Amino acid sequence: MRDEPTGLTGDELIAALTDGWALAVSSAEYLPVGAGSYHWSVTECNGTVWFAKADDLGADEAARQDVFDRLRRSFATALALHRDAGLEVVVPPMPATDGAVLRRLTPRYALSAFPMLDGTAGDFGPHRRADLAEMVYLLAEVHRATPVVAHLAPRADLRLPGRNRLHEALCEISRPWTGGPHAEPARHLLARHAGRVQRWLADFDRLVGAVRATAPGWVVTHGEPHPGNVIRTPRGPRLLDWATVQIAPPERDLWLLTTAFASLIGVGQAGDDDEVLARYAQATGRSVHPAGIALFRRWWALADVAAFIDDLRRPHGDGEDPAAALACLTGYLETATD
Repeated sequence: MRDEPTGLTGDELIAALTDGWALAVSSAEYLPVGAGSYHWSVTECNGTVWFAKADDLGADEAARQDVFDRLRRSFATALALHRDAGLEVVVPPMPATDGAVLRRLTPRYALSAFPMLDGTAGDFGPHRRADLAEMVYLLAEVHRATPVVAHLAPRADLRLPGRNRLHEALCEISRPWTGGPHAEPARHLLARHAGRVQRWLADFDRLVGAVRATAPGWVVTHGEPHPGNVIRTPRGPRLLDWATVQIAPPERDLWLLTTAFASLIGVGQAGDDDEVLARYAQATGRSVHPAGIALFRRWWALADVAAFIDDLRRPHGDGEDPAAALACLTGYLETATD
């Protein structure tokens, strides 16, 4: 996130890290990176550097505890994959002094802390062709660890997050939106492409029906294993940000290694989908279902559209994040292919 969080001060962050993790913080620098959560580089008096992450639990006060509980289960799953399944590729949160992987920072934000790794972080986008085989085997290793965390990880329900709010927005595109400076441009954009969004929703529902039948073969998935969540260290690649971990179809991860992802975000990729999916099938003994690849491509676009529309209908200012939300929404609705 480019803008710092509203209603959260640096002093509150440092106090929470001191109280929860017993860190002797000398400085905390805000990092305008990532999406959906806020990040700081935190340095202790002894020079140790940590990565602090504040997740926004949402504007809906009644739903915040459920969001917190799901996030806590996700981080506990990451810790179990690293500690109990022995997966060094998984970077889990550092438990607080009471063993918690996530603590309430304020009523709206939840705090976690991670080691600051020495390595090179990737950027959001498709994986390089040269890295695809490595990523296939990395994901296969994670998926094979499902028995260790099957009792712990959240399970996908294949429901589109924010669908009700998106439906409300579609019903209200004939009336002005007054949330902020980007509300009306967002309304006009959605009005022009309402038919496309409705077609996407119908396609999503059709694909969900096909993918539900694969439930016995679901595995523990990261959810967003694009290069922006991979850091290459001297000891090998490491997979970051396990906030979205779920027991789900393996295609939830695999589609991000295919041209389906590259085409969605409008970037060319010289990959070979058949080779990628054949490697995975060979490594795991699992078949890959084309309906699953198609479902998660549709899910990604619709979930983003729903989130951006919701953010831009709510009260907002003229900061960089609302502007970026409108730009991304425009990219999906103006340039994405059906």
